[in-house]
Amino acid sequence: MQGMLTVGMMMIFQQQGWEKLPPLPDEAGFASMFAGVAGEKLVAAGGANFPDKKPWEGGTKVWHDRVFVLDAAQKEWRLVGRLPRPLAYGVAVPTNDGLLCMGGSDSKKHYADCFEIGFIDGMPSFKKYPSLPKLCANMSGLRVGNKVYLMGGTEKPDSTEALHHFWVLDLGNVNLGWKELKPWPGPGRMLAVCAHHEGNLFLFSGTGLSRGMDGKPVRDYLKDAYAFSEAGGWKKLADMPRATVAAPSPAWAENHLITIYSGDDGSLVNFEPKAKHPGFPRDGIRYDIRNNAWSPGEKVPFSLATVPVVQWMGNMVIISGEMRPGIRTPEVLSKRLP
Repeated sequence: MQGMLTVGMMMIFQQQGWEKLPPLPDEAGFASMFAGVAGEKLVAAGGANFPDKKPWEGGTKVWHDRVFVLDAAQKEWRLVGRLPRPLAYGVAVPTNDGLLCMGGSDSKKHYADCFEIGFIDGMPSFKKYPSLPKLCANMSGLRVGNKVYLMGGTEKPDSTEALHHFWVLDLGNVNLGWKELKPWPGPGRMLAVCAHHEGNLFLFSGTGLSRGMDGKPVRDYLKDAYAFSEAGGWKKLADMPRATVAAPSPAWAENHLITIYSGDDGSLVNFEPKAKHPGFPRDGIRYDIRNNAWSPGEKVPFSLATVPVVQWMGNMVIISGEMRPGIRTPEVLSKRLP
C-alpha cells in the first residue's frame, strides 16, 4: 500500500485510526494467507502471488509455504518455518493451543486437510485435525465460542459450481470430526464474508459459479445475506447495496453494527487494460443487526480482497491481500478496537 496513498487518503488513514504494522518480508505480498494468533504471536503463513510477471504478461501464480511470525516486542516479521506444503485460499481460526488451518489449495488441487500450527521453542509444530468432508478452498469461516464453522467454497480449481455446504467442528470434542448442518437458503457460493455477534453467525455476499460457453467458470456476484443461530437456524436478511466478494473477513462487529470494507463488487470484472485496473471499491458498507438495514460505512484508504482479518492485542489486523487483480501488497494494517 506504500506509495499508493495520496495526501487525502493518508489523512483519512490517520483520522480513522489505522496504523501500519511492519510489512511482510516479501515485496510481492500474498493473497489469502492463513493468518491468526498463536499464543501472543501474530502468524501469517502460505498465500499466493505472481512474483515475476503479472497475469496479463503471462505470469504464473505461485503458492507459498513460509510461516512468518510477529511478536509484539519486535519490529519485523521473522521466518520461522514452513507449512507441510505450499497452500493458500483456506481458512484459519485460533484454538487454545495454536492456529487451526483448514482446507485450501496449491497450484494443482484443493485439500481437505486440517492442521494446527503450534510453537515449541519458537519453532512451528503441526498437529493433525479431522479432515473436511470434501476437498475445499475459497470458503469462509470463523470460530464462534467453542465451534468452528465453514461455509461454501469450491471442490476443484476448475469447479463450475460453488459448494452449498455448512460444516461445524466442536473444538471440545474434536474426535467426532466435522458435522454437516443444513445450509443457508440461498445459492452456493465462494469467497463470501462472514461475521459473528452475540453467538449469531452471519454470511454476506460471495460469488456463485456456472459453466460458461467455453466450459470455464463464470462468476455471479451475490448481494444476499443470512444469519444463523443454533436455536433458530438460518434466516434471510435484507439484500446488500453491493457485492463484497472476498472482502476482508471475518468482518468486524461492534455493538449492533457489522462493517464490511472494500472487496470486489464485480463492476470492473472485464476492465481493460488490466494493468490500469483502478482497484476494488474503497467504500465500506454497514449492516444494522437490530433494524435489518444497510447504510454507507466509512470510506477506507485501501483497496483489498482475498485477505484475512485477525484480532490481536486489542486490534483488528488486516494482513497483506490483493489490491487489484494480480497485484498483492505486503502491507499489514491495524486499527484499535473500541
